[in-house]
Amino acid sequence: MPNFPRRRAKGAAQAKLPKTSRFSRFARRARGLDLDRPRHRGIYLLPNAFTTAALFCGFYAIVMAMNQKFEHAAWAIFVAMILDGLDGRVARLTNTQSEFGAQYDSLSDMVSFGAAPALVMYEWSLRGLGKLGWIAAFVYCAGAALRLARFNTNIEVVDKRYFQGMPSPSAAALMAGFILMMLELEVSGLDMGWVSWGIAVFAGLTMVSNVPFYSFKDVNFRKPVPFIGVFLIALGLALIAIKPAVTLWPLFAIYGLSGYVVAAWRAATGKKVSLIQTELESDDPSERL
Repeated sequence: MPNFPRRRAKGAAQAKLPKTSRFSRFARRARGLDLDRPRHRGIYLLPNAFTTAALFCGFYAIVMAMNQKFEHAAWAIFVAMILDGLDGRVARLTNTQSEFGAQYDSLSDMVSFGAAPALVMYEWSLRGLGKLGWIAAFVYCAGAALRLARFNTNIEVVDKRYFQGMPSPSAAALMAGFILMMLELEVSGLDMGWVSWGIAVFAGLTMVSNVPFYSFKDVNFRKPVPFIGVFLIALGLALIAIKPAVTLWPLFAIYGLSGYVVAAWRAATGKKVSLIQTELESDDPSERL
């Protein structure tokens, strides 16, 4: 007589097979687990879609500059900045970081924040300066390339509180914001040739300098803030929305000078900004790069 296996008790089956959900890995990531896993070598759709959109904005800015539509080109660079800030956050939130995504993001940044601002500025204003014009555009483009290369190689040793040199998105905003402000004020780019030359050279050299720029990465958005803080943020957004073409460039100009102010203040007080990481990295994944 054949012996049929008995059914397992329902409680025993449940004891051997713990319940898991499709969101369990995200919960483990939020609790700080699985942080020691190496980067995946796969290609993920969601974060790379944001990177591709940022790359498209950079390419679109170049095409619009060739068609003499400089306002569209400048705004495309700002949209690329927003998309560039989202792809990394989306990858961390969905645990889809990969070495491919990191390299692809750097190549996209080179187009959107390196080549595109240089060519847009050259077509708008620097063309009238002849050789000096395209040399200034090249200084900016080369500075962005060197800045991105240094960032990728020093990502593990640089103090996360500061950028070593001005970040390329801020330098691109410095270029594109100036174009937008002059277009809003109906000032011809050819009349601002030497000013544009100075901005391009300043941005290019500042990107490859050792001047520390605050990165805002130690700001914990999970902590409660006073009510006045939320009101000031809303007030600032409202002021920017009144005339964004005029108000954006002064903000990035102040940030572009802030690194030199911090360096001078530290030198005057006998303090030094350590560009080499001197303390352990935070265990909070939201505060990581």
